[in-house]
Amino acid sequence: MYYKEDWGKCKVRFEAWWNKSIADRPLVQVECSRSSPLPFKPAEKPSSVEDLWLDANYRIDAFEEYAAKRFYGGDAFPNLSTDIGPGSLALFLGSEPTFAPDTVWYNKCLNSLDDALPDYDPDNKWWQANLNICKRGAERLKGKALSTIPDLIEGLDILASLRGTSELLFDLVERPEDVHRWLKRINDLYFEYYDRIYDAVKDENGGSAFVGFKVWGPGRVSKLQCDISAMISPEMFEEFAAPYLQEQCRKLDYSVYHLDGPDAIRHLDILCSIPELDAIQWTSGAGNPGIGDPVWMPIYRKIRSAGKSALILFVTPKEAEVIVNELGPEGLNFYIPAESEEEAEEIIKQSYNWRKQ
Repeated sequence: MYYKEDWGKCKVRFEAWWNKSIADRPLVQVECSRSSPLPFKPAEKPSSVEDLWLDANYRIDAFEEYAAKRFYGGDAFPNLSTDIGPGSLALFLGSEPTFAPDTVWYNKCLNSLDDALPDYDPDNKWWQANLNICKRGAERLKGKALSTIPDLIEGLDILASLRGTSELLFDLVERPEDVHRWLKRINDLYFEYYDRIYDAVKDENGGSAFVGFKVWGPGRVSKLQCDISAMISPEMFEEFAAPYLQEQCRKLDYSVYHLDGPDAIRHLDILCSIPELDAIQWTSGAGNPGIGDPVWMPIYRKIRSAGKSALILFVTPKEAEVIVNELGPEGLNFYIPAESEEEAEEIIKQSYNWRKQ
């Protein structure tokens, strides 16, 4: 790729990571600003906040300006963000957005679980806008960078967007059968939209990348989550989340679960018991030690002992080395920010020596 000349070698390491193994070193992504930016045309910023999210040409122009200034070291790769906020499936199912410069909020639209179940709507304007960003990105960036799978989100988190979090928590207790009815439909509709997006962004060999989480795989890739799980028991998670997550994993080629915050740790055993789930990514949450802190080593140990790969985003080189020394280099994927190209190159050089002691 134009922004990543050694992409072919990196793909081999990604495949090894998904397979819980190693090519020649742990998968290590290091990024920083380029010392000498590549040529670029400055992006013209739209006048409205809505167009910051919906104008496909601006989104691509802004990405190309960013990528021209970015050094993608090790296994880091250039990838266009394509979503309309985190959880855009809610927009396709009836929610209306509130746009902010750095995120999108989804307004609840489901008054009752008795409301009619949604259908796939090819004419939904938010869907058409999102699909257009994906398609245009794949077309314009061919040979330069990857257009990604957007952050659709699924399951209970999407139902919470449609229904409201407090309302859904009561529904889980008072109307469990209706919650299941909605979750089944959401899972079906997730793939109605996912499949069309995948067809738009897949590379020449059928590989795809997922937005924001810095993962590529040689097939259908997605990040899964259930952030509302911080508010429910393991018994509820096992009933209302795990079966639908497992169904998604079965339909995907490669899946990584986003485990968000200390209140979600109680569900880790259940996640580790899902055979089809490939990897888990841990986020420690605001006010807690960073994800590379030794206090979280039991989480990474449990993930690897369960035969899952670990995605470890935003750590220092020393933290990464300690984790490798503790667990071994197999099945580990690190994202490490750097201050300069020289530092980035040194981190990659040293990563070849990280080994379990």
